[in-house]
Amino acid sequence: MGLFKGFIKQIIKKVTKLSRPTFSLIENELVFKIDSDNFYKYQLQNIEIKTRHDSYVLDAYTLNCENLYLEYIHLDQDVDWIGLSYPYYLELLKKKLAVRNIVKLEEKEFGHYTFYTYEINNKYIINIIHIYEISKDIFILDKKSDLYIQLIKQFDLDYKYNFDKTFLPTQDINFSLVKNNSIQNYFCMQGGEG
Repeated sequence: MGLFKGFIKQIIKKVTKLSRPTFSLIENELVFKIDSDNFYKYQLQNIEIKTRHDSYVLDAYTLNCENLYLEYIHLDQDVDWIGLSYPYYLELLKKKLAVRNIVKLEEKEFGHYTFYTYEINNKYIINIIHIYEISKDIFILDKKSDLYIQLIKQFDLDYKYNFDKTFLPTQDINFSLVKNNSIQNYFCMQGGEG
């Protein structure tokens, strides 16, 4: 009987490890799941969080702090994106930041994480991290590349960041796919159209 109990505990422990979310916000810390046993924690300071509301989402918010702008979107289980979420995010970002031209310099993918580096307006570098799970999308605009570099190094120890660190002037960034859904129709009920 003791052997059976130990076996059940091991199964429960394994399922718990596997079911931990890829990303979470705990107090003033972002927590990223690297693999089933390892997590990377990134400390935040002076954060501003805005809850975003839409009938298609279970939970959504934007987080703004000195170095990051993040949008977290958890869609209802019966809701789908009408297209691909990342191109929607990139188009909205270009519009809100008045980007005249954009050139992709780097794209790296590790499991549920995709990392992008862009040059915008022939002058500035921006770094974007896209994390995706079932019904969840997280978009992180890293204003200084610190999280971008450190998170990639969790997957690739030999990674070298080879771009000029000419970043966007610090500005108040405030845009949201969820906030713009009523106008743009980014998501809809499964089998429906907007």
